Parts: sequence; C-alpha cells; structure tokens
Amino acid sequence: MALEDAGRQIDHAVTREDPRGLSHENAFAGATSFLRRRYTKDLSGFDLAVTGVPFDQAVTNRTGARFGPRAIREASTLQPYDPPYGWGFDPLSEFAIADYGDLAFDYAKVWEFPDALQAHVAGMLEADVGTVVLGGDHFVTLPVLKAHVERHGPLALIQFDAHSDTWADDDMARIDHGTFVYKAAKLGLIDVDRSVQIGIRTVCEDHCGIHVIDAPEVHRTGPAAVAERIREIVGEAPAYLTFDIDCLDPAFAPGTGTPVWGGLSSGQAAAILRGIAGVRLTGGDVVEVSPPFDHGGITAVAGAHVAMEILCLWGWTRRR
Repeated sequence: MALEDAGRQIDHAVTREDPRGLSHENAFAGATSFLRRRYTKDLSGFDLAVTGVPFDQAVTNRTGARFGPRAIREASTLQPYDPPYGWGFDPLSEFAIADYGDLAFDYAKVWEFPDALQAHVAGMLEADVGTVVLGGDHFVTLPVLKAHVERHGPLALIQFDAHSDTWADDDMARIDHGTFVYKAAKLGLIDVDRSVQIGIRTVCEDHCGIHVIDAPEVHRTGPAAVAERIREIVGEAPAYLTFDIDCLDPAFAPGTGTPVWGGLSSGQAAAILRGIAGVRLTGGDVVEVSPPFDHGGITAVAGAHVAMEILCLWGWTRRR
C-alpha cells in the first residue's frame, strides 16, 4: 500500500483529510508542512499542534535562525513514512496533529514580539492541544513558557543546551536569548528544584538553583545514567522541554549561531530523550537551527528528529 500511496499522494499539507496516519508522499515533492501534517488554523478535534516562530533578533552572534522553521519542516519530510524507530508506538497514527503555520509579527516592531508570541501560543492552548514550537532563537522559549504557565502553573524545565542562558538581566523588557532562563526563574515560571540543564559547557557563575548535567558528565556517565538522573529531578512535575540545537557538538549541528565544541552527539541526545519517556510534558521546542551555516542540511535533520522526539515524549503519557 505504501508504494501505491507514494505514486498518488501529493501536497498532504493541504490535501490530507484524516489528520492521523503516516504519509508516503515523495520526500522531494509537495508542500512541506511538518511531517506532512495538515496546515490549519482550526484546532478543534486535534491533540497537538506544531508552530514555527521565525525570529532571530535576540542573538548574540550569528543570525539565521529565522529560517529554522522552514528548514526543519523540509527535513521532516524524510520521517512520516514509518513510526519513529525505538518508541514502540506510532504517534502520527494515534494522535491528530496539525501544522498551525508560523507566528505572524511585524519584524520592525521587535518590542511587540514577546506579547504576540505569548498570545499566539495561548490561543493554541485554549484549544486544549499540546504544542511543539520550531524556532527561531532561544528567546522564543520565554513567551512560550509564559503561555504554558498561565494554563498549567509553574513548570519543570528540561533544557538541552551548550549555554545556561542564566546570565543576570533584571530588565524584563530586554530581548536576549542568553538571559531567558534567568528571567523565567526570577518570574517564578519554572520550579528550579525540578528543573535541569543538560549539555552545558560554557561558564556561568549562577544557574539560578537549576540542576546541571554538563557535557563532560554526559560523556563520562553515558545517556542511560543521564536519563535516569533527569527523571529523578523532574519526578511527577509537569514539564516543558526546550532543546537548543547547540547542545549537539558542531560536528553534528554546525548550523547554529553560537557553536561550542565538546557537545553531545546526535546518538547521545536521541538515547537521553528516549530514556526520559514518562515525564509529563505540556509541550516543547527546538531552537537555534540556522540554515545559512548548515552543511548538507544536517542541522535541520537533527532539529526535525528532536521535534519528533518531543512529539513522542508528549504522546507517551497519553497513548492508548
């Protein structure tokens, strides 16, 4: 049936009628929604929605992450032929998943962006769906967190990153991808006792009380031990997962704004993400994919796989 479908399916992003199910559309053709899910602004009857946030005006080094959502969607067309390997269930067939498109905002009015993004995600959550956000630079996580906390209360934060993003900044109006965790902690958005950062390998004097599993510890102890430690820290708390693609070593993700050597391999990241199955995710994001600095699309491929893993983690506690 798959071979027959490959010859007749096209533009599933707009033509598919059933929001559930795999897709066998040619990877090199058609409209590139995330995982060939249907583009729609009507989330009634859906379980989870994916949205892009093409914003990179908060970076400290190389821009380009505004093109991340588009590249991740394109890379994701390689994945919807089969259930994700290693999970033992098929979230694409079990859940109704929508591609909600991108956030609309005025790029020349940067000061309006945080409220626009928070309202955008809040509107999605009002439809009682989970969310997966495709960034964009890492500042986008702060408005997204605010929307989730309005609905769910303070959350545990599971952060994969080369940088802690806890540099002190008490000016809440500043838009900076390196201070968003500091602000989230100071605003009480996250439960720091239940929060954890994985892959850190840059100096910051204050992690705001958040647990840290740095990159050398990942290499020394291995993915299974790291996943177990994450589960111990987060416990039963509702959690939000953010994955900065620079958590991966530049060998696996060169297309990012602030690359740092000594990072995780894609295999380590995959094993850790699958090892924390059972955490109670409200949603998550993958950020800082910068296609202008990518090579062969490998960073976008990594970002698309991370987004799929977040989708699987969200679905794991809700599957039949």
